[in-house]
Amino acid sequence: MALDLYQRLGVKRGASEAEIKKAYRSLAKQLHPDRNKDNPKAAERFAQVTSAYDLLSDADKRARYDRGEIDEEGNPKSPFGGGFGGYSPGAGAGPRPGAGAGFENMNFGGAETADLGDIFEGLFGAAGASRGRGGQSGGFGGFRQRGRAPQKGSDVAYRLKVPFVDAVTLASQRIRLADGKTIDLKLPQGVEEGTKIRLGGKGDEGPGGRGDGLVTIEVAAHPFYTRDGSDIRLTLPVTLKEAVLGAKVKVPTPEGPVMLTVPRGTTSGKVLRLKGRGFTAKGGARGDQLVTIVIDVPASDSDLQAFAEGWSGGGNPRVALGV
Repeated sequence: MALDLYQRLGVKRGASEAEIKKAYRSLAKQLHPDRNKDNPKAAERFAQVTSAYDLLSDADKRARYDRGEIDEEGNPKSPFGGGFGGYSPGAGAGPRPGAGAGFENMNFGGAETADLGDIFEGLFGAAGASRGRGGQSGGFGGFRQRGRAPQKGSDVAYRLKVPFVDAVTLASQRIRLADGKTIDLKLPQGVEEGTKIRLGGKGDEGPGGRGDGLVTIEVAAHPFYTRDGSDIRLTLPVTLKEAVLGAKVKVPTPEGPVMLTVPRGTTSGKVLRLKGRGFTAKGGARGDQLVTIVIDVPASDSDLQAFAEGWSGGGNPRVALGV
């Protein structure tokens, strides 16, 4: 006895869409012709499960199948209860004189010539139709065929954690795919947490070709950089002497250290800007690196303590706060 569509996929009749899809993917991998070149039965079984999945993945066709309106091939099960439209040889009007035997050329009850090609095509679907209008078909001459394109394989999701500095510099990332192969992935301009990159043809195999790979980017935290839109921020400690007298100090950036001029009399909290050292936006413009100066005062320095004790002080820096 022939297996019904659910038995072909090895699922229960009430299976969910996800369960049906999962069962098909598993069977398709096992039975795909590329893996069974010397096993014609596997190819035949592959065609059966693909046909079953194509029908059951269509909600309307699945409902009609469950109601018993169509068979395992998607063909109708005697929707008119024998005969077509009550017509039988010798009963009522027959084909119009000189017309062919196709339904689109029948005359019913003396009315204008009825073009039933679209009506029956909508009722029966692509199954049973063969060639274009007027051609010969397997029992339904004159129906147009609307074949359903084979479905591509499923997309495969990946997550890729990118080092902060690599995200700033758009460094290529090596990623291992589900099939074991590795590729170098180019990060796009405007990359940020949650950015999705589509890899065409890097998904699962299917009757209509491979699906795609969908890579979701996660940007790793950095020990001293933080992101602020397209800019990056860095807190830079300097000595009291460097702040008071001014100095050139070395500062890290994603592309390597550079020299930064700390102006004479710089106070803690002052922000200095390094142009073009931040993230690259989608339009190609590059953000900056914002350097916040923090004066580092040593906990125990006898010379500094002696200086402070003999210094008259710098007035009241809190006067603007009203205290």
